[in-house]
Amino acid sequence: MKKKKSQERGKITIQDYIKAVKKADRETQLETSVGFTAITKVHKSKKLYNRKNSKKDYLED
Repeated sequence: MKKKKSQERGKITIQDYIKAVKKADRETQLETSVGFTAITKVHKSKKLYNRKNSKKDYLED
């Protein structure tokens, strides 16, 4: 999402606020977690199609 150039300096939009809250929440979550936690790994959705897993299930039967 591009920011408008006409936006006043120092004015915080709703999107900026949400982004800041999410970032702060993630940082506190990493600090309080015990053990290894992946920082850059993205969580895969169960709905995401993965050919490898579907073939694996088919071959095991």
